[in-house]
Amino acid sequence: MESETMIQVEHVSMKFNLASEKFDSFKEYVIKSIKKQVSYDEFWALKDVSFEVKKGDSLGLIGLNGSGKSTMLKVIAGVLKPTKGTVISKGNIAPLIELGAGFDMDLTARENVFLNGALLGYTRAQMEEQYEDIVEFSELRDFMDVPVKNFSSGMVSRLAFAIATIGIPDILIVDEVLSVGDFRFQEKCEARIQNMKDCGTTILFVSHSIEQVKKICNKIVWLDKGVVKMFGDAQEVCSIYEKV
Repeated sequence: MESETMIQVEHVSMKFNLASEKFDSFKEYVIKSIKKQVSYDEFWALKDVSFEVKKGDSLGLIGLNGSGKSTMLKVIAGVLKPTKGTVISKGNIAPLIELGAGFDMDLTARENVFLNGALLGYTRAQMEEQYEDIVEFSELRDFMDVPVKNFSSGMVSRLAFAIATIGIPDILIVDEVLSVGDFRFQEKCEARIQNMKDCGTTILFVSHSIEQVKKICNKIVWLDKGVVKMFGDAQEVCSIYEKV
């Protein structure tokens, strides 16, 4: 019996308009924008991208910087609307794209647990039930009543990862977040993702570490300047990619 399709990406293209001139100030830019005197260059971050992800698959997106990997994840997560094409997904999505993006830096870590949980769609009761696990996983017990603005970037990332990975989502989107903390904490993060994978979560994964990609993923989409260069078995595609 064929597995259920969880994500269907069909002919997706994404265009950004980049200002083609420099401005001495934001005020100058606003004035020229109002007068429609700003010229733009079109930049296509994605060009006619199509692929599908089956239930339980772990799909890695690889490619050089600027190849469109993060843009593709944001389109699937619903953060960006594609210029052309469609994305259909099933089930709830837990996006680990910009860790800590939903934090209020003036609030304490404890307060941000409930704030971030609400942004992810959890009730206060659900967050209270998960609170102890979040504290233990993040290893920030002594800092939970400290304003997050006093945290290092690594501490913010650890707290955000602990919050975003509670429960077992249908789809987990991971973008360059396994570089948080030290090597031991990275291994904890990998283990938690592996546990989700074992429980049937469908995973979309981006990392500069090909070794991490090969360890976590069974399928690969190789993007090159916004175009799908190859789509297939992880070991096979990574082997060819590493030789380029």
